Amino acid sequence: LDAALSCYTKALKLSENEADCAVLYRNRCACYLKLEDYSKAELDATKALDTDPADVKARFRRAQAYQKLGRLDQAFVDTQRCAQLEPKNKAFQDLLRQLGVQIQQKLNSTDARVQQMFTLLMDDSAKESDRHKAAQNLVVLSREDAGAEQIFRNDGVKLIEKLLKSKQEDIVLSALRTLVGLCTGHQSRTMAIVNELGMQQLCAVMGSGDATVSLAACHLLQVMFEALTEGMKRDIRGKEEAILPEPSKELRSMLRHLLDMMPAANVSGPGRDNAINLLVKQVPRKSLKNPDNSLTLWVIDQGLKKILEVAGTVAEIAKGPPLTDNSHMSCSVLLSKLYDDLKGDKERENFNKLCEEYVQQHFNLSVLEAKLRAIQTVSVLLQGPSEVGNRTLELSGMMDAVIALCASEDVIHQQVAVEALIHAAGKAKRASFITANGVALLKDLYKKSENDRIRVRALVGLCKLGSAGGTDFSMKQFAEGSTLKLAKQCRKWLCNESLPPTSRRWSVEGLAYLTFDADVKEDLVEDKNALQAMFELAKSEDKTVLFAVGSTLVNCTNSYDVEKPDPQMVELAKYAKQHVPEEHPKDAPSYVEKRLVKLLDAGVVSALVCMVKNESPALTEACRESIARVFLALVERQEDRGTVVAQGGGKALIPLATDNTDMGKIKAAQALAKITITSNPEIAFPGERVYEVVRPLVSLLSLECTMLQNFEALMGLTNLAGISERLRQKIIKEKAVPKIEGYMFEEHDLVRASATECMCNLVLSEEVQKLYLAKGNDRLKLLVLYSGEEDERLRRAASGTLAMLTAEQPELCARIPETTTHWLEIIQALLLCEIVDLRHRGVVVVQNMMLADKSLAEKLMESEALEILTVLAKGEEGVNSQVSKIAQNCLDKAIEYGIIKNREKE
Repeated sequence: LDAALSCYTKALKLSENEADCAVLYRNRCACYLKLEDYSKAELDATKALDTDPADVKARFRRAQAYQKLGRLDQAFVDTQRCAQLEPKNKAFQDLLRQLGVQIQQKLNSTDARVQQMFTLLMDDSAKESDRHKAAQNLVVLSREDAGAEQIFRNDGVKLIEKLLKSKQEDIVLSALRTLVGLCTGHQSRTMAIVNELGMQQLCAVMGSGDATVSLAACHLLQVMFEALTEGMKRDIRGKEEAILPEPSKELRSMLRHLLDMMPAANVSGPGRDNAINLLVKQVPRKSLKNPDNSLTLWVIDQGLKKILEVAGTVAEIAKGPPLTDNSHMSCSVLLSKLYDDLKGDKERENFNKLCEEYVQQHFNLSVLEAKLRAIQTVSVLLQGPSEVGNRTLELSGMMDAVIALCASEDVIHQQVAVEALIHAAGKAKRASFITANGVALLKDLYKKSENDRIRVRALVGLCKLGSAGGTDFSMKQFAEGSTLKLAKQCRKWLCNESLPPTSRRWSVEGLAYLTFDADVKEDLVEDKNALQAMFELAKSEDKTVLFAVGSTLVNCTNSYDVEKPDPQMVELAKYAKQHVPEEHPKDAPSYVEKRLVKLLDAGVVSALVCMVKNESPALTEACRESIARVFLALVERQEDRGTVVAQGGGKALIPLATDNTDMGKIKAAQALAKITITSNPEIAFPGERVYEVVRPLVSLLSLECTMLQNFEALMGLTNLAGISERLRQKIIKEKAVPKIEGYMFEEHDLVRASATECMCNLVLSEEVQKLYLAKGNDRLKLLVLYSGEEDERLRRAASGTLAMLTAEQPELCARIPETTTHWLEIIQALLLCEIVDLRHRGVVVVQNMMLADKSLAEKLMESEALEILTVLAKGEEGVNSQVSKIAQNCLDKAIEYGIIKNREKE
């Protein structure tokens, strides 16, 4: 059997005909079945069927493999197809009956287990521990397809409905998790469950006061949305074959209930935040390439005012819905996402009009609470779709009211007004207006207010105005030293644990603006207590702090993009007396490096990892980009990469490279590349995670990326390609090979060499070898020519690839003389090279050529190669023993052919 297996494998390497390969795969599958290697048998049968779906033998063998692997449903489908094609075949009929019995036994076994769980859960007299165990077992059963089907068919949804009404948190959580198992990837079941349980009941569970239960219900609804929207697109609909009704009715019903949760007084703060989170994820288009934004338009039409109700709620004074510290920020993100999903001026104008009408309606009322609601709504809009916020701020009397309320004696009134003033200072023209009209007021509040909540907000307003010059050292809004004093006060409040978290969060907002100043950065990284207090806030329940922390860290690490101006243009600008930005002396690389070390020492990585894990809408794409930028800065130094990986940085970077802004994806992918180059990828990304690194690295092989990013991606892929065939297959599947080949022609020496090194590892894969075997291309010629280049690194990579290819595919040896007239000179130069590695590659290529073809051996022995090999075979000083041994093998082969003996006689 082993001999037959070996023969089929060799034949597959030699055969180029698809039909022949299909037969060989089918026959090798039979060998694997006999050897009880059922996974490989299934793979070979599938390859045969890919070429010829009507191959009954291959299909029957795959059915046998499926049966042994326990995949009875798939085995039954294959056997049924075989029986349809050959109804009189006894073997097919026997296997079909056998599978029918096995499937029924499995169903009966599962059915018995389900019934057992149901009986226990319905028995009020049963032990509490037994009921909890039964509930947990039900969750496990629901994750298996057979178990899920049995639960569903045995009226399990009605039982789960009763469990949802339980007063015990564990039982409710088990019920929700069981429903997740039933709905995952199954559209028809999901539609039935939505109709049976009703969205009102599911939203009531999500709106409950318990944060854990609310989050679990949110996860269930997320799974339901995915099953309804994507179930028709993907092949994960279970066994159903009938045409299902369009799920848009259920989807709209679910969204309507989520919108109704917005202003509802009986919905908890966490429940409302989860509803907003679901709307953020499910309503806007996933890609702007999809022209259909009808869901967004429907939500704006049906629910924009309900969302603005939450945005305008001032928790301390209004009879509004209960909020958390994150609710307003979540609203800002939702409004921003909806606005960004609109197409054309008409749709945006309608959105603007609805927001203006809502704000105007409340602002025009004489009741102070209504005016505060209007101002609070404007604040939320300014943080979200700022264009809409700016328009509402320009409504008659709005700015005057904000400034007037800043002087109110009521702390809450002051707080709402000061926050609006801070958010309003975002635009340069408005910042200059506020600098002229509001700075004195903010200073007054900062110095004279007796309430720290107001003082910290006034301070942030001053910080924001003081940082209007950005990183430009010459553009200072305030007197020398003022920003340092403001930053010192921010750090003081940040470390003051007696202050509420919201006030401490505002002190981070202040630092986010002030850290444009390098002096402030230096002071902050020296204050380990302040850094650790900031990191603790980043890990806390208050998600609104995420962007401020991210921005502060981007500033401290200088990981923002700075375009270096052309020196000649700078001189021209000075001559024309135009302003030229100046870099702060403490923003020099040596200072930045020291700051990075201090941030690592203070625990920045664990904070960033916690930030990435958040499911809050506050973790916006802009926030993700900031985190990716900081990670890239942290792995810049090779000696710091181990620390970043050990603290979970490698794991955190993978989602940042897939779900981010375009720039954020590039930054995260580059950080992954740097880690992959210098760390063992299997340790840095254990288990299946290492396969997730491939796609981000391949994405860096783009003309939009810098040459450094291309180079680092190639280096990282080289390391991955050297680990296993499965990883090489993943790289090939991501269509990286044509890109890598393109970089082999790059003018830049390092990029060209690293692309060739990557190819050197990829040719271990049979698929890549076939590319070189295909006729009518210059792939082999390029390797031969590169083996004669001056660049040592390129020569190593090319000659190494050549050595491996000629060993695996002997027929390529005969093509080498056809590539270039200089082929012999190139090989002789490798044999004579003083660099041991190159000499070794040279003798391997010669050995492969001599073993492949006698005429090739004659050509080599007629040249100077004979003398060189004779010297190398003697193993004189400076000649590696392995090189000497291979050289001797070459001479022995020449003697065997009778080439050298003839010469000796002469």
